[in-house]
Amino acid sequence: MSWPQDFDQYDGLGLAELVRRRALKAEELLEAAIARVEARNPAVNAVVTRLYDQARAAIAAGLPEGPFTGVPYLLKDLGVLYAGAVTSWGSTFFADYVADHDSEITVRLKRAGLVIFGKTNTPEFGLSTSTEPRLFGPTKNPWNAGYSAGGSSGGAAAAVASGMLPMAHATDGGGSIRVPASCCGLFGLKPTRARNPMGPDVGEGWSGASVGHAITRSVRDSAALLDATSGPDVGDPYWAPPPAGPFLAEVGRDPGRLRVALATTPWNGQAVDPECAEAAQAAAKLCAELGHRVEEARPEIDAEALGVATRTIVGANVRAQLEARAAALGREVRPDDVERVTWARAVDGRTATAADYARSIVTVHRTGRAVARFFTAYDILLTPTMCRPPHPLGVLDMMSEDQTGYLAALLASIGFTSLFNSSGNPAMSVPLAWSTGGLPLGVQFVAAFGGEATLFRLAAQLEAARPWAARRPPLA
Repeated sequence: MSWPQDFDQYDGLGLAELVRRRALKAEELLEAAIARVEARNPAVNAVVTRLYDQARAAIAAGLPEGPFTGVPYLLKDLGVLYAGAVTSWGSTFFADYVADHDSEITVRLKRAGLVIFGKTNTPEFGLSTSTEPRLFGPTKNPWNAGYSAGGSSGGAAAAVASGMLPMAHATDGGGSIRVPASCCGLFGLKPTRARNPMGPDVGEGWSGASVGHAITRSVRDSAALLDATSGPDVGDPYWAPPPAGPFLAEVGRDPGRLRVALATTPWNGQAVDPECAEAAQAAAKLCAELGHRVEEARPEIDAEALGVATRTIVGANVRAQLEARAAALGREVRPDDVERVTWARAVDGRTATAADYARSIVTVHRTGRAVARFFTAYDILLTPTMCRPPHPLGVLDMMSEDQTGYLAALLASIGFTSLFNSSGNPAMSVPLAWSTGGLPLGVQFVAAFGGEATLFRLAAQLEAARPWAARRPPLA
């Protein structure tokens, strides 16, 4: 075996097995991953913080025995802390913020044996579905460098798609795992609300909309990672329903004959590109061929009220984070501290009242109940992941002066995804299609609250029927 040339023949569990069998050492695997980052990152700008010395020290100190012992891993530069490293949230306002402790998810990732060796690019505060922060510059899509890799976990997706490593940490507050997975031809699962912990610093993100997990190439890596990280932390305000068994055991298990609802019209009224609709329709046909019952249906919600509520909640959270940072710096926050879109959301957060926020929470909960009722009649909801193929870089730049165009592009990205952040349902983007222009098109599958097992069973079935792991972009 020659390294690093054969590196990307393996997923994370495959690499862990090589270490376990002593076919190679964790040190060798780390250096292979570092070499790939150094060779490929200039073309995509996925990795923005290097933690190479910390990773080498972790190996030298002795890694714990876990499902991924010795496997290199990257954290998103948002929503997770690593002691001694900067967490910038993609913002110049936090460019020198150094964490003095690990987040609980970091503790669990380390306990699984993963070797954390860097952090990936993200838009400021995760507010965009394209990764183009003023602080680090844009992340480019490995399939075509003129296009977005998606966001907000665009750095994670570009790193995996370009073959730097088989999986990377990601978060999702409106589609931020599923959108970049779709843009980069990867598997991306957003777990059920509170499946993974967000502490100890916060109990939830964006009032329950945001959750962390990963972008992976293989379905089984996503399942094994969720086994390693999921479960409540001490003091969590609430938690997801406990699974019946390990998620990894669901991969390859017969899903049975699922009741699948197909929807190709988004709730926010955005027009859908015919290629995205066709991708979902082709996936529905595949599901029927696999023995599932498919019919057109979708949950009915008050999309206008949910849009207002979401804007209020996000604005309140952005404002609170900026004010906390400004207080730590001993000064007021200024418009030029952040990007244009961020400041607009901060203004929303100052304009809205406490009563507005309370009403927004009621709206979100009402929406969740409507979605929950829908899943008493169906096991799966199938939609396009995005209304459009990946946007060209610049369209979703948060410093754009064309705020109208920016908002339209944002809504086209999240038209199918954000509802399930509000309702808390698990949802996954599966790389089942490509555009005529050669860009990936993901298809979204949503399950009932707590229903990751159903998604993993179906995902493994789809992975076997339409394998995607061998499809690699030009930059891989």
